[in-house]
Amino acid sequence: MADGEKNGGWSVRRATRFYIPLLVQAFSQSLTYPLVAAVVSHGPDGTDVLTAFAQGQLVMFMIGSLSGGLVTTGMVFARTRAGYANFKKLTFLMMAALLGLQTVAAMPPFCDVIFEGLLNLPPRLAAIARDTLFWGLPLHAAFFLRNISLSILFNARESAAANNATFVRIAVTLAASFAFVECGLTGPRWGLFAMTFPVFIEFALSHLFSQRHVRRLPEEGEVASVRGQLKFAMPLSLGGFLLSLAPFMVAAFAGRSAGGVSMLAVHYTTIGVANAFGFASLRMQTVAIQFPPEYPGDRRVLRYAIAAGAILGACLLVPAHPLVAGWYFRTIQNIPAEHVAKAQIVMLVYAFWPALQSVRGCMEGIAAVRRRPKAILAGQVAYIAAMASVLGALLRCGAQGWWMGACAILSATAATVCAIRFALGRQTAADGMPVMRSERPVRTSA
Repeated sequence: MADGEKNGGWSVRRATRFYIPLLVQAFSQSLTYPLVAAVVSHGPDGTDVLTAFAQGQLVMFMIGSLSGGLVTTGMVFARTRAGYANFKKLTFLMMAALLGLQTVAAMPPFCDVIFEGLLNLPPRLAAIARDTLFWGLPLHAAFFLRNISLSILFNARESAAANNATFVRIAVTLAASFAFVECGLTGPRWGLFAMTFPVFIEFALSHLFSQRHVRRLPEEGEVASVRGQLKFAMPLSLGGFLLSLAPFMVAAFAGRSAGGVSMLAVHYTTIGVANAFGFASLRMQTVAIQFPPEYPGDRRVLRYAIAAGAILGACLLVPAHPLVAGWYFRTIQNIPAEHVAKAQIVMLVYAFWPALQSVRGCMEGIAAVRRRPKAILAGQVAYIAAMASVLGALLRCGAQGWWMGACAILSATAATVCAIRFALGRQTAADGMPVMRSERPVRTSA
């Protein structure tokens, strides 16, 4: 048996067995958003309301991104009972602070500045976005609570258990979405309910599955205080906040292009599909944390990431096919027929995205294992800077809004990969890649 199989180290089989549930989980979680979008867009005002609903959630997720480093922090520090207890305290403190911030953002005059000013929504749609932000508080709380259990399950390499909880969530969301549309329960409020209730079910199941691993946590070992964990999490969270500005920026720029609201509808329906594969690719970060490079120059995880991302990217060619595009974008998502061809082109562009996302996730995981959150932050700063530059250039050139989001996201992800690679290269050996946990054993003859 190979060394990797004996000691739990790297092997393609072991990594794949760990990654596939993560992939399915990320894909399933992302799939819930297009399902809920169908409930919203089949309401009386169609895709215009979907734009307002999406922008209300956009602000919620931007606020939530300030806790974006929590799962990684839990994977690094919640490995003893005391470390786990401190991680829970940190999670609850951040949850209280950010839910308070979300409440303030949904109140006048802040909501008017955000939705009517920055996002350029007309008053009627701004009111829908504001309501979505406020009534999204329970949904946001459920995400916080779920993250505690996810850190434990990932550390135990029980990604399949987390995946089972997500399967239940997607099944409930699917059933609710179809039932609500059939019964005429459509519009933003029913869409938000169809999204929130299944997440609470997922949280309850994840908590149940994680408890046996919590009971097995050792008493002895490294313990980081709440302040110490916060110090580790903050660069990751700040970077997550910068990343969350990306859809906000796309909305702000594309909304000012010709036909802004309808162009944003094309962007939101296509990114809803692409995100499923993009988030699945980004889960390579968790794989890299569990299977870091084992000797100088070890690029096995990187090659694995490239191959996995290429396969996921090829899957995005399917919704670009005329038959599939006509059925999904026109019939399911209810966008105007004249915009279907635009959606097809965007999906072709997004086919290149998962490979870049996968490499980015791999490098972020390596940086996390080395406890170099500033390298991750450098990549995220590069992401937002590149996106702002590309969006600004496209708007000045008169590009249409449906095209701007895909070009900017692809360019920004490429910039992130380059920035993290450079940052890690300054902190590692001359080859610039990864963690050097141990040297490769040298075989000699007897």
